[in-house]
Amino acid sequence: MAIDIHDQAAVQTRLWDELEKHPIGMLGLVAAEPHHFQPMTAFLDRPESQLWFFTYKDTELADAVATGASAMFVVQRDKDLYACIGGSLRQDHDATRMDRYWNSVVAAWYPEGKDDPRLTLLRLDCADAEVWIQSAGPTKFAWEIAKANATRNEPELGGRTSLNFH
Repeated sequence: MAIDIHDQAAVQTRLWDELEKHPIGMLGLVAAEPHHFQPMTAFLDRPESQLWFFTYKDTELADAVATGASAMFVVQRDKDLYACIGGSLRQDHDATRMDRYWNSVVAAWYPEGKDDPRLTLLRLDCADAEVWIQSAGPTKFAWEIAKANATRNEPELGGRTSLNFH
């Protein structure tokens, strides 16, 4: 689906749609002390521009964000959408959301169930994102690469935009 990279609302809608269909990405902290990003499943609250993640309270990531920390969530979808979402990450033990987001996949990772006292949620208050969308299928991609090499110009395959969620 072609999308105008300059249409901020359309790009944001596409990003949120992709996250709802395929919610897995890499979550990590942006801090002076390096932390490796780790795979996490995001649960999206569109109106609040928030991403929610299940974890245990005693994990390194949960400890590091107890009072809040800068973080990023990185996603890639089907070779045509790439995004890095930045914001503030903190622990937020919201029992109502735990009930809402709990499903059989989450249950597989947390065998003691949603009432496990070690279980908590992390909340990423999304502030901004960088989004790259490739708007070329395989034929156009091959054409643009050949044309770029022949003309010594960059291929026209889509673009990048910045989103601000507030």
